[in-house]
Amino acid sequence: MTAKPYLTGHYEPVVDEITARGLTVRGTLPPELAGRYFRNGHNPLPGVVPPHWFQGSGMVHGLRLRDGRAEWYRNRWVRTPALDGVPYIGPDGVPNLAASGAATNVIGHGGRILALQEANLPFELTANLDTVGAYDFGGRLRTAMTAHPKEDPVTGELHFFGYGPFPPHLTYHVADAAGNLVRSEVIDGAGPSLMHDFGLTAHHVIWLDLPVVFDHAEQSGIPYRWSDSYTPRIGVMPRTGPAKVRWFEVSPGALLHVANAYEDAAGRIVLEGPRYDRSAWETSWKWWVGAPGHGVEPGVGSVWHRWTFDLTTGAVREEAVDDLVTEFPAINEGLLGREHRHSYAVAFPGAGLREYHIAKFDLATGTRQLLPLGRDRMPGEAVFVPAAGATAEDDGYLLTIVSDLARDASELLVLDASDLSAAPVAVVELPRRVPAGIHGSWIADEETS
Repeated sequence: MTAKPYLTGHYEPVVDEITARGLTVRGTLPPELAGRYFRNGHNPLPGVVPPHWFQGSGMVHGLRLRDGRAEWYRNRWVRTPALDGVPYIGPDGVPNLAASGAATNVIGHGGRILALQEANLPFELTANLDTVGAYDFGGRLRTAMTAHPKEDPVTGELHFFGYGPFPPHLTYHVADAAGNLVRSEVIDGAGPSLMHDFGLTAHHVIWLDLPVVFDHAEQSGIPYRWSDSYTPRIGVMPRTGPAKVRWFEVSPGALLHVANAYEDAAGRIVLEGPRYDRSAWETSWKWWVGAPGHGVEPGVGSVWHRWTFDLTTGAVREEAVDDLVTEFPAINEGLLGREHRHSYAVAFPGAGLREYHIAKFDLATGTRQLLPLGRDRMPGEAVFVPAAGATAEDDGYLLTIVSDLARDASELLVLDASDLSAAPVAVVELPRRVPAGIHGSWIADEETS
């Protein structure tokens, strides 16, 4: 039997946990990089072959940076019941929200570090990546939690949701800056669609009710399929409540990751991110399950797209922003929910590219800048960290772990976000090749003190 694509090449799991100290740094680490860079991803235990990429157990890779030094690297499995084989659906047919892979994202909020996977409760970790346990906000969170919460840079609130195939399909949550869950509200009218991400503006929440929907006949372990009969909609809801959504019909397409959403000068809602058409989605799904006919990458065909919603006229404008095959969008999170100029993403081979790149889009000029990584070198999601005393939106650094198959090694690149053509600010040599993963965060020391 052919090996599953998500267990080979850049995605081949590591088989153990290690700690390495005093890592070699080429160049100079900026002094403002005082904290931890954590990156999560699917890493099944040795001998375990999950039926779907998304079902691999979570492993967080971390680096501790301080005073211009890379003090340590360590990797740890998130020790959840699922890691010990406890099934998500119990013998009573009820989901066990603690039986999580906890493999999609890792964030810091309210002094806690949380590993996330959208069908489950978050799992709290220590600053050294030991697992504390499932976290339910003191018993107040009674749904799953999305792996893509949004922290408002002005209020410090964390906005998130839980969704599922059975009613109520969608519940909206808000935690205050200290991490206390202060609001939970069922959103009426949402359907049984796969809602991996959402949008947040200064005044609105944006819901994605798109045509990948629950289908119990799907046997891959993730029971969702593309449906031509499902009406794709995007909903706009005031943040202040009550939870009344205005739904806009849009053309068929899937969106896993939102780059940003905001209100423009005319009061229109703008939403951006890499969009899949049906062909791109189904080819990607074949890769995720290892089915015949899959492409060579997990995100074949997703291209940058923009939706603009006029709340006065009810009109929707859709447009392609770029034709590169991209995923894992990022911005300067200080502008989350506000109008931004610069976006970043991983660009995959295709659309004229023969190797992986980090891409930077300038929305004001319509231009892009590409950083080629070299043959057999695959970057992960680029996390933006502002420079000390930053005065421009792109005045900062991009952090990304690169998997190098030819050398069987990995590096953390610290890039100048204002100019991708410049040499890396610093390169941290890691003690092993880190498998290609999903999402991560920079967690500054003041966020964990």
